[in-house]
Amino acid sequence: MGFWGYLDQVLIVFYRITGNPVFDFFLGTFIVAMLTVVVGEFTISIAYRLNRKHLKVLNTKMVRMNNLSLDALKSGNKEEYKTRNKEANDAFGKVFFNAVALSAANLWPVFFCLAWMQTRFMGIDFPIPFTGWAANYVVVFLICYILSRILFGWMRPRLPYFRGVQKMLDDVGESAKELESFADLVPKRP
Repeated sequence: MGFWGYLDQVLIVFYRITGNPVFDFFLGTFIVAMLTVVVGEFTISIAYRLNRKHLKVLNTKMVRMNNLSLDALKSGNKEEYKTRNKEANDAFGKVFFNAVALSAANLWPVFFCLAWMQTRFMGIDFPIPFTGWAANYVVVFLICYILSRILFGWMRPRLPYFRGVQKMLDDVGESAKELESFADLVPKRP
């Protein structure tokens, strides 16, 4: 028995809880969606912990170069502004693409789950009342995944391991508050 066989034995248990096939499909899909959220969040937390120092250096450089470019703009030094702004844009690009890579670490379980669900539920559709349309396993999974992500976002600060992860993320958010913007250049009205 290969990987898919073991995965099937584990996941199908969630689809046999009550004995009612329709209810079990929705319940099982919600549980599996929640598992994909948890595995994805755990994966992204590991990737973040491994790259935390590097990401902090990138964030610090981005904030510093942005603020230096705005200081140069305030002082009227266009050449220094252009130089610092280019460095700030380069740093922003690195921060942005690191964030994209971390987000991908969050999504990989979804593809495994949908691949497994295809082997079990392909061709099964659920009619949507009053529309004449039907939803397949992908639609049901995505709805359950979105609901699971919302629920997990609410639960994360309350869960032991993820509480620490949330604190790390909040600390990153604090450093972003140091980032000045063009709005800071506009004089404040009394």
